[in-house]
Amino acid sequence: MSGHSKWHNIQGRKNAQDAKRGKIFQKISRDLYQAAKKGDPDPENNPQLRLVMEKARAANMPKDNVQRAIDKASGIGGAKFEEITYEGYGPGGTAIMVSALTDSKNRTAAAIRSAFTHHGGTLGTSGSVSYMFDRKGYIVILRDGLDTDEDTMLMDALDAGADDMKTSDDEFEIFTDPKSMDDVRDALQEKGYDLDTAEVRLFPENTTEVPEDKISQYTGLIDELEENDDVQDVYEAATLPEE
Repeated sequence: MSGHSKWHNIQGRKNAQDAKRGKIFQKISRDLYQAAKKGDPDPENNPQLRLVMEKARAANMPKDNVQRAIDKASGIGGAKFEEITYEGYGPGGTAIMVSALTDSKNRTAAAIRSAFTHHGGTLGTSGSVSYMFDRKGYIVILRDGLDTDEDTMLMDALDAGADDMKTSDDEFEIFTDPKSMDDVRDALQEKGYDLDTAEVRLFPENTTEVPEDKISQYTGLIDELEENDDVQDVYEAATLPEE
C-alpha cells in the first residue's frame, strides 16, 4: 500500500505541475496572438512579440506552440479569431470583466453565461460594469538581479513617459496611459531594462468585499472562467475577506 501511496502522491504532484504549466502556456499563447495580431507577425519588427517570445522560451514552451499562436494571428489555417469582452456581476454583486479570444462567438457566450449562472452571478449588458474599471498600460520589471534602486527606477520610468510606479520587494510596477504604453516600453528597453510584462489591462476604481457566505461561489466562478480556453483575462472589482 505504501508503494501505491507513494506513486499516487508523485502522480498527483506531476498532474498539478502539468496543469500549472498548461495554464502558463495558455496565457503565453494568448499574449503571442495579441502581439502578432496588433503588430507585425515578424518578431524582428515587433518588440511586444519579441518580449512574449522571450517569456515562452523562459517557460520552455514548445516552438510548435509558439508558431501556432502566431499563425492564428496571421490567419494561417483558415480560422478567424476575434476579441470579445463580457461584463457581469458575481455573487454578492461584485463587478467582473471577461476578455475572450474566440473563433465561435456563440460557443464562448454560452460558456461564459453558464459559468455566471452556475455560480450565482449574472451576465450583464455592454457598459453595465465597464465604467468601474480604468484602462492602463502596465509594465513590470523584476528586481531579482537588478542593480537599480527605487529612486533611479522612478526617474527612468517618468523620463520614459510613465504616469506612476509602485514598488514591492519583488518588482517595479509601472503604469502608463494606454496610448503611451508602447513608447514607454520601448524607452525602458532602450535603457537596458528587461521587462517581465508590458500590456494594457483593466484596473478597478473601487472594490467590493465578497460576502463570507458567497466566497465559495465566487471563487468557483473565477476558476471556471479562467479555465475556459477562450478566456484571455478576468478582471475583478472585488476583494476576499481577510482570514
